[in-house]
Amino acid sequence: MSPLCESYVPAERLDEPEVFYPLHVRLCGECLLVQLPAYVPGEDIFSDYAYFSSYSSSWVAHARQYADDMTARLGLTPGSLVTEVASNDGYLLQHFRAAGIPVLGIEPAANVAEAARAKGIPTVVRFLGPDTGASIAAEHGRADLVAANNVFAHVPDIRGFAAGLRALVKDSGLVTLEFPHLLRLIERRQYDTIYHEHYSYLSLLTSSRALGTAGLRVVDVEELGTHGGSLRVHARPAEAAGEPSERVKAVLDAEEKAGLHSVAGHAGFAGEVLKIKSDLLGFLLSAAGQGRSVAGYGAPGKGNTLLNHCGIRADLVSYTVDRSPVKQGKFLPGTHIPIYPPERLAQTRPDYILVLPWNLRAEITDQLAYARSWGGRLVFPIPALDVV
Repeated sequence: MSPLCESYVPAERLDEPEVFYPLHVRLCGECLLVQLPAYVPGEDIFSDYAYFSSYSSSWVAHARQYADDMTARLGLTPGSLVTEVASNDGYLLQHFRAAGIPVLGIEPAANVAEAARAKGIPTVVRFLGPDTGASIAAEHGRADLVAANNVFAHVPDIRGFAAGLRALVKDSGLVTLEFPHLLRLIERRQYDTIYHEHYSYLSLLTSSRALGTAGLRVVDVEELGTHGGSLRVHARPAEAAGEPSERVKAVLDAEEKAGLHSVAGHAGFAGEVLKIKSDLLGFLLSAAGQGRSVAGYGAPGKGNTLLNHCGIRADLVSYTVDRSPVKQGKFLPGTHIPIYPPERLAQTRPDYILVLPWNLRAEITDQLAYARSWGGRLVFPIPALDVV
């Protein structure tokens, strides 16, 4: 049972009840889509959102590289159009705009869309589906490139979303989607990326099937290091797609070898999850017994799955810090661990810093280098407990 992972609690609501939902992953025996039941409508989660992409400098750099690569690959010009679905605060489209390429953001969270508009990024506040995709394309034009980063897993109606993508892209255009790869999630024990905002956990096989229902065919795929191991899937309208690249076959073969093309191949993950929980709790209890202080770094959604599953509260992790002002001064859902600005670490000098966004390990290790001055050590809980 877990609360919604981005439902940060203000101080005045600490004594009020919170709603917890089952966090129970299901596997479809027919199409093999790994998914959560849609306990909560997307409108309840994403209409007002606490995640702003630009607070991760490495993610903004990743977006800049994508913009440069796609501009060169597709020959984008001031006569082109780039549309991003779930465009957040303009972290990606700002790079195309700086190169003089027209852009359009589609973002359901009005508060986040406002931040994008402040950067000069035209943004439509809508959820994407077949009808909204068609109406947006009719008003703003169909795009040469449609990007959808870390959103395909966030939609309860994955086929309707795929149809919306098809409505947005030109017949000769390209759609790219990035999402965490189910193969890496299982292989690297990344169970904390399972939370209610993520309705689906995608392989190349299942994402290809979902896109195929809308007439989009996967033509290429890239394996990325982001979010613990992601795929960037390239798809084109089926009538203009041509043959897929060798990389598509290679990834599908790797998935099949790992067992992801059968129901039986998904078994055994629960035991791995239990070991992560027992190792982390054992470490924190030992640290408390020795009188050592522990603080957290970051307040990501994945951290709330980890902390709630392990039953960790402020007696074991006294506080966490986050760069986002939207989260500062609030409390983590379920655990009620307080969130402070990053400067709190230097003020209190904890013995250990539990890094919750472990996917940004290199970036955060560099940011926290100053903790060496008092002998502070970093703790990474996944894929296995690592104290450095």
